[in-house]
Formats: sequence, structure tokens, C-alpha cells
Amino acid sequence: MASFNVNSIRARKEALLDWLSINRPDVICLQETKVMDHDFPAADFEQAGYQCLYKGQKSYNGVAILSLHPMKPLATELGAFTEPGEARMIAALIQNIPIVNTYIPQGFAPDSAKFSYKLAWIRELRHYFERNFKPDEPLLWTGDFNVAPETIDVHNPKRLLGHVGFHPEEHKVLDYVREWGFQDVFRLHQPEGGHFTFWDYRVPKGVEKNLGWRIDHIWATAPLANCSTRAWIDIEPRKREKPSDHTFILAEFDLPDAFKG
Repeated sequence: MASFNVNSIRARKEALLDWLSINRPDVICLQETKVMDHDFPAADFEQAGYQCLYKGQKSYNGVAILSLHPMKPLATELGAFTEPGEARMIAALIQNIPIVNTYIPQGFAPDSAKFSYKLAWIRELRHYFERNFKPDEPLLWTGDFNVAPETIDVHNPKRLLGHVGFHPEEHKVLDYVREWGFQDVFRLHQPEGGHFTFWDYRVPKGVEKNLGWRIDHIWATAPLANCSTRAWIDIEPRKREKPSDHTFILAEFDLPDAFKG
């Protein structure tokens, strides 16, 4: 499976279709699609063999799951505190495995109301998982978390510590969710630093110098994490013309028949 902050599905549609034709993941979770539901190009992906589940809003946010297998939508209610109509979370049951795709708020600045909202949003995810799932059963959580969890997940941890995306308060609430029962699948297979999924457009030659952040993630409960065989980041799409500022993160799982039903 794969996860990708597409940064506009319309702007990146052809590039995404080309990538899917080559890599052919069973499932890909998308964030920041930036289209209302009636504008989502579902027919193009269906023609490529992918079923589509999506939730959007105009020019902002938007999440989707594309799957080669049938999907059953799952509830994604976080709480009354969330902004009305916010398209940041979508979930589906695919081959008996629940997959939750999130686009966590960016947070703007540590002294802002948006940052407090981000912390509350992440904290409430723990309660969502507690209400709907069990840590000793297969569950996959993926997406753009907008948080780099460890010092090896940013190119300059000393300078960036305290910035949005690499702030102690963000680490605290993300750990609160992780402690419910998640493992970082990428880190199970890639323990060293220097692997990033996001390079800011505003940083000159940021990709060439690898001045990035790993803020896109694939996490799983133990029963599923134990089935993971590899995980990696495909940096090549970020080097192409008119790319998203993110790139693809992927993981493979060797699923026992008991999971598939």
C-alpha cells in the first residue's frame, strides 16, 4: 500500500495515473486532493482498475482511498470540536483490514489557535481508535500526519525543534496515540535517518540537498506490523516537473489467509 499527499488531484492526476500504472499498489491513500466530491476524477481511476472512496471540500483539504479491492466505508467521527465540513479523514475496510487515512492539520504557528486545534485533533484520534478498534487486531493508519516524530525525521533537528511539525507538544500527543498500539512500519525496516517525504517548495534546491521532513507515515497495530516485509519512500516523483511538495511512502505486507477472510 502507499500514501501520498497529492497537493491537488487535478494538477497531479496524470502523474498519479502514470505512477499507479507502474507501481500498482493494492491501496493508495491520498491527502490534500483539493476538490469537492463532484469534481473528483473517479472515472479516470476506475478505468485504471481502482475503486474510489473520497471526501472533499473546495480548494482545501480532501482525502481519498483508491483500491484494487472492494471497500466498505467506515465511520470517521472525531467530535463536535472539529470544523464543519472538514475533509481530513476517511476510512475503509479492505480485505478485512481497516485502513484509516488522515490529513492532520498543519498548525500554522505554536502560539496560534490553529496549533491548539491540531493538538486537540491528534489527541482525539486516540479516542477514535479506542472507540472503534482493538490494538490486538489488524489496523492500518496512514496519511500526512504533519509531524516528524524523531530527530532523524528532519534534516536539521537542532534548528527546527520547536517549529510546527517538529514541536515537543506535537510529539507528546502523537506518542499518546502511538501508545494505544501502533508501530511505525517504515522505521521497522529503515532505522537510519535521511529518509524524507516532504521538501518545502520555498527552500532553494531543497530536494537536491535533501533538506526534507518525514511527515507522511504508515503505522499499524502489531498483528499487521508483524506481517510487513518492507517499507520505502519513492523520491523520484518529487524530482519531476511540477511535482507535489510530498512524495510517496509505501509498505508491503505478507497477509495470512486469516486476515483476508
